[in-house]
Amino acid sequence: MAVLSLDHPWAFAFGILGNIISFMVYLAPLPTFYRVYRKKSTEGFQSVPYVVALFSSMLWIYYAFLNTSVSLLITINSFGCVIETIYIVMYIIYAPKKAKIFTVKILFLLNVVIFGLILLLTLFLSEGPKRVRILGWVCVAFSVSVFVAPLSVIRLVIRTKSVEFMPFFLSFFLTLSAVAWFFYGLLSKDKYVALPNVLGFTFGVAQMVLYLIYRNKKPAVIEECKDPELGVAIGKISVTEKGAEVHPIDSKSPSSSDEESSEQGEQINNDHANISGNGGVGSTGNVEV
Repeated sequence: MAVLSLDHPWAFAFGILGNIISFMVYLAPLPTFYRVYRKKSTEGFQSVPYVVALFSSMLWIYYAFLNTSVSLLITINSFGCVIETIYIVMYIIYAPKKAKIFTVKILFLLNVVIFGLILLLTLFLSEGPKRVRILGWVCVAFSVSVFVAPLSVIRLVIRTKSVEFMPFFLSFFLTLSAVAWFFYGLLSKDKYVALPNVLGFTFGVAQMVLYLIYRNKKPAVIEECKDPELGVAIGKISVTEKGAEVHPIDSKSPSSSDEESSEQGEQINNDHANISGNGGVGSTGNVEV
C-alpha cells in the first residue's frame, strides 16, 4: 500500500475516499438493527441483502489478495464482513423460526457453497494472471447484477410520484462512492473495479434526477403498492405537496399508521443503501430486498 500511495497518489486518494464513503454506507442499517434489538423482533425485514453484502465483501477481499494493486479494497471489505456478520447474527437471533431457517440456508448456499466453489475453481483450475482475470469477471458480473437492484426503487418513485423512499443525500453519497471507486480502478489500471461503477454512477445520477423531478410533484394515490423486488408491502400511498404518506391497507389508528409507514420507509431506505452501497465496494454499489 505504501508503494501504491507513492507511485499513484491520486489512486490512493480516491481509494481512501471510497473507503470513507463506503464505511458510512455500511453503517446505514444501524438504526434498523437498533430497533430490532429494542423490540426483539425483525418486524418482517429481509435478511437477503445482508447475506449478499457479506458475499460481495468476501469476493472483493479474495480478489484484492490476488491483485495487490487494489489493496485498499481489503480494508473496507474486511470491515464490511465484520459489520454484515453482526447484522446477520442479530437477524437470526430475533427473526421468526421460518426466517431463521431461510437465512441460514441462503447463508450456507451463497457464502459457503458458491464462494467455496469459486475459491476452489480459481485456485486449482487457473493460475497467475488468468486466475485474476477469471475472478475479476466474476466480481464484475456479480456487481452488475447488484447494481440493477435500484431499478425497483426507481420504478416505485415513478409509480407513486413520491421520493419518500429515495432520499436525495443517500443517492448522492452512493453516486459519490461509485465515482470514487471508478477513479480508483481507473488510476490503478484495474478495469474490474472501474467498469461496474460506471453503471453505479449512471443509476445514481438517474435517481438524483428523479428526485429533482418528483420532489414537488402533486398527488398520486395508489390504493395498494407492494414491490416484490423490495419485499415490502407499502400499502396505501398518498402523495401530497407536503410529502408522501403511507397507510397500511387494514384500518389502524393514525398514530400506528404513521409509525408503521416511518419504519417501512426507513427499511426501504436501508435496503436501498445495502444494495446500492455494497454491491460492490470495489464496485461499490449494499442489497436489501
